[in-house]
Amino acid sequence: MDDFPQVPTPAFLFDLDGTLIDSVYQHVIAWRQALSGMGIDLSVWRIHRRIGMSGGLFVSALLRETGLKLTQEQIDELQTVHADNYAEQIDSVRPLPGAPELLAELTARGVPWAIATSGYARTARLALDMLGLPGDAPMVTRDLVRRAKPDPDLFLAGAALVGADPRHAMVVGDSVWDLLAARRAGALGIGLLSGGYGRDELERAGAFRVYADPADMLDRLDELGVRQSD
Repeated sequence: MDDFPQVPTPAFLFDLDGTLIDSVYQHVIAWRQALSGMGIDLSVWRIHRRIGMSGGLFVSALLRETGLKLTQEQIDELQTVHADNYAEQIDSVRPLPGAPELLAELTARGVPWAIATSGYARTARLALDMLGLPGDAPMVTRDLVRRAKPDPDLFLAGAALVGADPRHAMVVGDSVWDLLAARRAGALGIGLLSGGYGRDELERAGAFRVYADPADMLDRLDELGVRQSD
C-alpha cells in the first residue's frame, strides 16, 4: 500500500460572517442604516441576499436593482459608514455554536485551516477574541487580495497561507457566494445553514455536504475525511 500516492490531510478555509460568528444580521442592519443615510430605502431581505460579496460588488448589485447611480466616492463612503455601524453592534455578535471548538479540534488533529473573509481587517479582526484565537491566527481579509467573493482570490490566498493546494482544501461557507468562489478556486464546498441560506440553494451552488452550524460539522468531521491521529 505504501507504493500508492498518499493524499494529504485536507485543509479547511472558513468564511467568517454567518460561518464562524453570528453576525449576518448585524451586517444587514449596518448596511441598511448606511444606505438610509444616503436616502436609499431597501428591504432587509434584498440586503441579506448579497451578504458575503465584497462591499464594492455588494453596493453595485443593490444599485443595479434600484436603478440608482452613485459616484465612486459615495460608494466608498457607504462602505466606511457600514463599517462604523457594524462596529457599534459588535457587542451583540457571538461565535456560532461549536465554532471555537471546531477550530481547536482541527488544530489538535494537525489539520491546517485559515479564515478567508470578504470583510476588511478593521471589522474582521474583531472576531478573533470572541473565537478565542490569537492575533496571529491565519486570516485573509479583503485588504490583502485584489478581488473578493465570488472571485476565488481569498480562498487561493488562504490556501497559500497554510501551505495547502486548493485542490486538497475544503471551503466552509454559509452563502452561495462562498461556494461559487470555492468552485473557482478548485476546492470542495461545504455549506452551513447558519447564515440564512437554505439547504437547496447551497447544494445547487456546489456544497457537497451541508451542516446546520459549526457544532454539527464538528460532530461529523469523519464524513469529511478528518480522522483521529493514528
